[in-house]
Amino acid sequence: MSNYTINHLRELESEAIFVIREVAAQFDKPALLFSGGKDSILMTHLAKKAFYPARIPFPLIHIDTGHNFPETIEFRDRLVNDLGVTLIVGSVQEAIDKGMVKEETGVNASRNSLQIVTLLDTLEKHKTDAAMGGARRDEEKARAKERFFSHRDEFGQWDPKNQRPELWNLFNGRKNNGEHFRVFPISNWTEMDVWEYIKLEEIDLPSLYFSHKRKCVERDGVILAASKYINLKDGEEVTEKIVRYRTCGDMPITGAVYSEADTIEKIIDEIATTRTTERGTRADDKRGETAMEDRKKAGYF
Repeated sequence: MSNYTINHLRELESEAIFVIREVAAQFDKPALLFSGGKDSILMTHLAKKAFYPARIPFPLIHIDTGHNFPETIEFRDRLVNDLGVTLIVGSVQEAIDKGMVKEETGVNASRNSLQIVTLLDTLEKHKTDAAMGGARRDEEKARAKERFFSHRDEFGQWDPKNQRPELWNLFNGRKNNGEHFRVFPISNWTEMDVWEYIKLEEIDLPSLYFSHKRKCVERDGVILAASKYINLKDGEEVTEKIVRYRTCGDMPITGAVYSEADTIEKIIDEIATTRTTERGTRADDKRGETAMEDRKKAGYF
């Protein structure tokens, strides 16, 4: 890794840590949203560095849809135990059982949009006034519109046309009662930056990010993991493939990619030549041209 790359990564690290510390200074009850994906793991690592040798001074919040990859949950529990941090879990299944949301039906059913109600309910229950996450501007066009500090109204909604200026990295966290912020400390990072930083810092990740054999179903050009959460269409069959995941979400909507990359070095080489964005394999983003932005306006992260 060149000195230029290392210096670039240290600048991004410094910026992200500054934002994390700014959140801790400005807000009363911040939290870090943790999905178990590489970006939220990176965020947790940055939070650890931001306050070391003290512990991370805010909880991790995981919105559990009930359709997670087993590797993700195992990794989450191990990391929380190692760091000694508080974990808050919001359950989509519990929201379904209470009648707060209605489960989708059909072969393409997903719990992705059901996370919105659970997330907003969890933030309100714990009086969270700033929720940090690992969203990046290079991931998707709706996320490219975000500021570092993203204001949400009392209903948890986001207005992309009414965001506050952030000149000279001055962040305005003023809010009215009931409002909160979503904060994105790694907004300026790219997927390549994330992987090079993971290599530089030797950050541990769930095994699903690396090439492995898995039983899969190919649907509409997306390679989905075969599981009890997915119903086969006529003509579909389960076959074993060598794949890995570039992004982490629910099993019924997160697509894999064919890959032999079983090390971080190989993943970096692979990303350098790909023309597909990491969210290009997400079935939930294929529901419409504005699928992500519509969910974000309603309260999605």
